[in-house]
Amino acid sequence: MMANFIETLPDGWTIYLWLIIGAVIIMAVVYWIRWGIKNEQFDEDIKYVLFDEKDQEKMAADEYAKSRSVMKTQIESRNRFLAQQNAGKHKLGA
Repeated sequence: MMANFIETLPDGWTIYLWLIIGAVIIMAVVYWIRWGIKNEQFDEDIKYVLFDEKDQEKMAADEYAKSRSVMKTQIESRNRFLAQQNAGKHKLGA
């Protein structure tokens, strides 16, 4: 049944299908990029989270200071996220 329908379509209909699929893909990519921006996923300084106090002697003073400030920011962000998550659970339970 579906094969008969497809065979009755005029030539050149597949380009419209590809255009629709392409538009859906572009909208999905834009959505996920927007989600990533809103959820702090594009942080260039995330590499500094790997370092701890034991790495101080191996790093330049300014890099170590940067790693500590990034770590502090990440902990604050995590605490903020956990507080929001717990508030959401509390609202559901009430």
